[in-house]
Amino acid sequence: MSVPVNPDPSAEVQATPVIDSYPSDWPDSGPIDLQVHDLPHDSSTIEWWYQNAHVASTTGRTFSLFASFFRMAIGRDEVTRQFTYAHSITWALVDVDNQTYLMDSVVDQCAPVEGLKMIERGKDTADKLLQRALKEVFEKGNVPHPDRMLLAPALVNKTTLDLVYDANRFRKRDDGTYQLILDHPEQGIAAELIFTPLISPVRHGDNGVVKGTGGEDMFYYFIPQCEVHGTITTPDQQVHEVEGSGWYDHEFGKPTNENPDVDIHHDIAWNWVSLQLSNGYQVSGYDLFDNTKGGEGCGRWAIVIDPEGNSRNITDFSFTPTEIWTSSRTFTRYPTRWQLQIPELGVDLRIRAEFPEQEFITIISKPAFWEGRIRAEGTFDEGAVTGLGFIERSGFANIEKLEDFFKAVTRETRKSVEAMLPLEPTDEQFLRLVASEPNRHFLNGLDKERYVERVIRPIREIIDRGGKCWRSYAVLACIDVVGGNSQNFMDWLVWPELLHTGSLIIDDVQDRSAIRRGGPSCHEVHGEALAINAGNACYFIGQVLMLDDRLTPELKLKVYELYFETMRAAHAGQSIDISGFYDLMPGVVESGESQELEKRILGVHRLKSAVPASMLAELGAMQGGGSKEQVAGLGDFFEALGLAFQIIDDVLNLRGFKNDLKDKGEDITAGKITLPVARAMAYLPHPDREWLWQTVNSKPKDRETIGAVIEKLEACGAIDACQQQAEGLVEEAWKRLDRLVPDSAVKIRLRAFSWYVLNRHY
Repeated sequence: MSVPVNPDPSAEVQATPVIDSYPSDWPDSGPIDLQVHDLPHDSSTIEWWYQNAHVASTTGRTFSLFASFFRMAIGRDEVTRQFTYAHSITWALVDVDNQTYLMDSVVDQCAPVEGLKMIERGKDTADKLLQRALKEVFEKGNVPHPDRMLLAPALVNKTTLDLVYDANRFRKRDDGTYQLILDHPEQGIAAELIFTPLISPVRHGDNGVVKGTGGEDMFYYFIPQCEVHGTITTPDQQVHEVEGSGWYDHEFGKPTNENPDVDIHHDIAWNWVSLQLSNGYQVSGYDLFDNTKGGEGCGRWAIVIDPEGNSRNITDFSFTPTEIWTSSRTFTRYPTRWQLQIPELGVDLRIRAEFPEQEFITIISKPAFWEGRIRAEGTFDEGAVTGLGFIERSGFANIEKLEDFFKAVTRETRKSVEAMLPLEPTDEQFLRLVASEPNRHFLNGLDKERYVERVIRPIREIIDRGGKCWRSYAVLACIDVVGGNSQNFMDWLVWPELLHTGSLIIDDVQDRSAIRRGGPSCHEVHGEALAINAGNACYFIGQVLMLDDRLTPELKLKVYELYFETMRAAHAGQSIDISGFYDLMPGVVESGESQELEKRILGVHRLKSAVPASMLAELGAMQGGGSKEQVAGLGDFFEALGLAFQIIDDVLNLRGFKNDLKDKGEDITAGKITLPVARAMAYLPHPDREWLWQTVNSKPKDRETIGAVIEKLEACGAIDACQQQAEGLVEEAWKRLDRLVPDSAVKIRLRAFSWYVLNRHY
């Protein structure tokens, strides 16, 4: 089961449906004729054939896999009026011994065209900026990695079950067995397995019917007991002879209407489980939730099959998540442990993922779903049992907007901060913060509680007030966009946040700022001396991450060089920013030539904001194994983003921040020479230049005068010019980067984020 189904909103058992009321190519009551119903169903707008298997090799290696062959109606033939279909396949190989999850998603050649149609029709409900970024990919004729396109049209036999999607194939052989062939040449993985059914097919749902909320009912049968044998090829090109157990299911749905283009919107989340137990029983179940109604249940069935193939359909069960894991790629939260209870059969199973990282990223089910191998143990009718299976989890994230995505990033960054800077550290955490194992004696005479109060708490008070944490995401995104695995570096989220917080604390002391993130500045609470010390500590605490054994010595050296170059640059920029550009203003006012002034302002923005952002991007790209060109391209892109961020900050200071985060015109009150003020000097006549500088230099406090300055800057076009300059910087950097990294889900998010920065209001 790999796409959502939409059963009856009631969780109660319904009367057995009258199958005759459904399309004529659906099964009648009684045994299911596989010679007929394994075949494609012409009445269906969506149909899939699903398999999973748990196998072991003759040399002791252990694997699991699943695969789904899909076809979905995208229109009708103008002459025959029969549905026309797009085809796709999703599959993954779980290498249990190496704890790796290798996935493949192959979509129809029409995917870019159909994707553009969906966006134009408004069927894609994602964030508008993400839509815009995805549209750019589709307009190139591409799909985002890890999806790839079929090289040839899919072949679907209508007289015998035989699906051929490039080198991937699922067919029924003359002896009644099923052959599954899978191949992903880019990953170097493949499988060729034979499934031999041991029992007759079982109807899922209500006598085989999974009812929909909008008339899109589905028919669902499955064969949970199959013997499996064949071969699996791993990335090292070893071919493993394997055997074990398998599962096959087939689901197809009747038309919702005469036009497949007409969308029936559903926001459904679901869990689905398949279990093969040591006592010879199998369990299949799903539990669905309507997100439009606050996540209330909208359909559930558990099917329990005994060793002889007799089944029992049950709705009174619980399937409860008990432990959560977060993906670094999508920041979606998935359970990795569950409790499955079926009281009337005495079933009480503790289920855990073989390992957490089994997320499947694809445009077929954006942004991703979790389908992975699980283990179960517990009791069944008072007897101890174990088991293997798969769980699919989808639709619970609700992270469709960039705003929501960065809230999720912020949530995980806070966890990383709490792990690095606990308010009640253990002795080992205390040692890590101050020294190292060879220098444990450094802690002699050091009061842990006082250290927390004087160093950790001042930092945490500022961090815990919030922030967008986009700098933290930069590291992970750049790891992934060059083909690395950011999941290994989730703990690095704290480091960029520490650097940024340290600069804020020090800035507030130097600028005498009383407010930070809606509360009193650090020095207002703890005094300047402790604030300066805490701010400086932020710059160095993160260094313990560089000791990570996952970094090679060569990479550690590069990280150190990059980090300290960044710190030198940032402090140079801060010193110039403190001294200001007041000495240049008389000449600029007189001549109207502002180029040098603008250059110096941008220089400060670059050193203080753009260089740190660039450093984080290069750090991530290096950790991800990116090429020199990719590292440089990502560094340039984030440098442009950092510059644009500060330019937009100058603009927002004049036009206003969302929710009045800062006072409108705060820079004018401070007498600050920002980029819009500098740009206005080139646009205004001499009398207006004199008035503008005299007014700003007087540090006006009254709203009327501040409003007059803002009006002057708007009227002459200086603010618009700065906005356009920021946009130009980002677009030029993106053009260079676009050629260096392949289109992917992460790249789409980076592209959308660039527009988010330019259009931000915070």
